[in-house]
Amino acid sequence: MVGGGINGAGIARDAAGRGLHVLLCEQNDLAQHTSSASTKLIHGGLRYLEYYEFKLVRKALQEREVLLRLAPHIISPLRFVMPHDTTQRPAWMIRTGLFLYDHLAKRQILPASSGISLRAHIAGEPLKNVFNKGFIYSDGWVDDARLVILNALDARERGACILTQTKCEKAWREGDIWRATLRNTPSEAIEISARALVNAAGPWAAQFAGSVTSAPNSHGLRLIKGSHIVVPRLFDHPYAYLFQNPDKRIIFAIPYEHDFTLIGTTDLDYQGDAHQVAIDSHEIDYLCEMANRYFSRQIEKKDVVWTYSGVRPLLDDSAQKAAAVTRDYLLECLGNQDKPGAPLLNVWGGKITTYRKLAEDAMDILLPRLALNKPAWTGKVPLPGGDLEEAGELVKQVDFDKFFTHFKQKYAWLPTELAQRYAHNYGTRAERFLKNAKGLSDLGEQLAPGLYVAEAVYLQEVEWASSADDILWRRTKRGLYCQAKHFSRVTEWFKERALREIK
Repeated sequence: MVGGGINGAGIARDAAGRGLHVLLCEQNDLAQHTSSASTKLIHGGLRYLEYYEFKLVRKALQEREVLLRLAPHIISPLRFVMPHDTTQRPAWMIRTGLFLYDHLAKRQILPASSGISLRAHIAGEPLKNVFNKGFIYSDGWVDDARLVILNALDARERGACILTQTKCEKAWREGDIWRATLRNTPSEAIEISARALVNAAGPWAAQFAGSVTSAPNSHGLRLIKGSHIVVPRLFDHPYAYLFQNPDKRIIFAIPYEHDFTLIGTTDLDYQGDAHQVAIDSHEIDYLCEMANRYFSRQIEKKDVVWTYSGVRPLLDDSAQKAAAVTRDYLLECLGNQDKPGAPLLNVWGGKITTYRKLAEDAMDILLPRLALNKPAWTGKVPLPGGDLEEAGELVKQVDFDKFFTHFKQKYAWLPTELAQRYAHNYGTRAERFLKNAKGLSDLGEQLAPGLYVAEAVYLQEVEWASSADDILWRRTKRGLYCQAKHFSRVTEWFKERALREIK
C-alpha cells in the first residue's frame, strides 16, 4: 500500500480487518498533504446536485450517517445556515436542492432542512441587514487528520505494518509477485514482496502508476488547489455558514477550535509541486472578500492567523471549471484472474466522506483476484476511541455529551477546555495517558499551550508523531495558540527523547 492519506489508511484498515497481511508506506507523515487540508466536513456535497451528481451525493449522504456513528468523538453533527442572496440562485432552486438533500438517502441522526428568518434566528446576528431570509440544513464536522490517524491505528492493531517517513522508490512485477524497494533513511533500504500493490498516492498517484507500469495511464488526474484561512472568531453561536458568491462558487465559514472561524475553500487548477502548495495573496483576498459580502464585521489580510492549502487529486472528467470537476472516485485494477501478473489497484479521485466506501469497494475488487472471500466489516465497528457507549456497541446515535459528562467527572481535575479537547481528540483512548494522573502536574511539562508531556509521549509512541508540526498541526491544532518558542521547545523535546533512546 503506497500512500498514507485517508484512502490509503482506510484501505489498510479494511484489508487488515479481513485478515490480509498489510504494509502501508507513506513518504512523509500520515495525512500530511491532501487529507489534512480539507474543509473538515463529512457531507453529501449540496452543491454537487447542481452538476447532477446524484449518485455521488447519495453515496456520500449514506456514508455521512455511518461515519457519525463510527467516530462520534472526532465527527459531530453541524447545522449550516445559508443566507438567501436574491441576486444568486433563486429560492425555489435552493428549496428543491435541500428537499433532495434530505431524501436522497435514509437519514436517522441529523434533522431536516427548513427555511428561517435571519432577523429572528441567532445565526442572523453577525450578518449584514440586507439578508432577511435563509435556509438551514445539516451535515457533519470532522477532524480530518485525526480520521486518517485513527484508521491507520486500527489497521496496525489488526496486524498491519504502518511505515511513515518511508518512500517507495521503485516497484516491479515478477510474475504473480510485486517486489518493492522502500527507503526511510538515505543509507537504509527495505526490500519487500507482496501479492498485490495498491496505489493510493493521492496527488502523486499518476506519477507512481507510470513509474511501476512504464505505460501511459488510462485515467488522468486533475490537481485542484484548495486553500483556507483562519481568523479570530466572527460569531458566538454553534452554527456554520454556506455563502453563495457572484462567481457561482460557494464558501463555508465554520466555528473552529473554539476561538476561531475557518473560511474556505478556493478551487484553482494546480500545476506545481504538490509538496510546495501554499495559499497566494489573491486567494486570501478572495476569501476575505467573499466573507465580507455577508458578515457585518469585515476582515482583511492582517486578521488571518493561519492558512493552509492542499492539492486535491480529482478524477479528470474534462469539466471546464475546477469547481465542477467530479469528486467521485474510480478504482482501476491492472492484472486479474484472466490476465497474468500480480494486481495493481490504482485509486483515482475521491473525497474524505466516501473514503470508507472506497476502501470497501477496493476490497471487493482485490479479494477475488487473491482467491479470498472475507466479508465487509468496517461499517459496523467504531474507530479507536469511538466506542463511547457501554460495551462499544454501535448504536443509532451516540450521545457524546453523556460521554463527556462521565469523562469530566472521572477527571475532575482537568480544566474544562482541556478535558473537552482530550475527549474529542481521543474519546475512550484518552485514558491511556491519563489513567495514572491525579492532577496537571502528573502530566509533565507544558511544552506548548495546552500540550503536556504525557500527551506528547502518547502521540510519539502510539500515533507516529516525529516532529513539532506532526503534533501541533496534524494531531492537535495547538499550533493556533503557539509562538515560535513553543515550536522550538517541542522540536527540542523530540531531540531530547532521541538522545535518551541512544543512551
